[in-house]
Amino acid sequence: MSDAFLTASSVSKSYLVGRQRLQVLRDLDLEVGAGEMVAIMGASGVGKSTLLHLLGGLDRADAGTIAVGDTNLTTLPDAELVAFRNRAIGFVFQFHHLLPEFTALENAEMPMRIGRLPREESRPRAEALLRRAGLGERLTHRPGMLSGGEQQRVAVARALVMHPALLLADEPTGDLDEQTADSLHQLFRDMHREFQLTSVIATHNPRLAAACDRVLRLSDGRLTRA
Repeated sequence: MSDAFLTASSVSKSYLVGRQRLQVLRDLDLEVGAGEMVAIMGASGVGKSTLLHLLGGLDRADAGTIAVGDTNLTTLPDAELVAFRNRAIGFVFQFHHLLPEFTALENAEMPMRIGRLPREESRPRAEALLRRAGLGERLTHRPGMLSGGEQQRVAVARALVMHPALLLADEPTGDLDEQTADSLHQLFRDMHREFQLTSVIATHNPRLAAACDRVLRLSDGRLTRA
């Protein structure tokens, strides 16, 4: 793929479990074009989360290279990797990981606080994203006062508040009922288009996968077209 924005080449990853080494990914290759929305499907425990963690720089591969745009994540020192991840990659997980003591607005602002953006810039940007996600009446609510779908919408706003180029989502609707999940699917698609994202979504949900441009299946440590 000549216009690939996200690439993984010959990536392998294993973990030591007791005295045995569990090989999760083996010589895996992936190319995702700029602006493409790709779904990754596969059985539970096959390594989808591991792959997303590697693609987003949350973990490092045992072998192989991963690049986002012109940036080779494999060779970045830890401090530079953290800074790049904050400004260029947005994450949405199955469980939203919101901070319970902070409001929806404060949670959405968190990446900008970490990035040390001025408050006069971060507060309006977070508020605008939450309103776009349908949470204009929930800005001052803490996570415990929000439904599961609303909490995940806060997580989506938080993932996009730094205007990243790459969005990685790990089973983002796996804990939601079908109607709520469908509304989140539409939000992902809308945000993908509006923010001109490149998106990789790991999911068991065939309805979410069908909304993507391409579906890949992870099995035996490698990706194949579904």
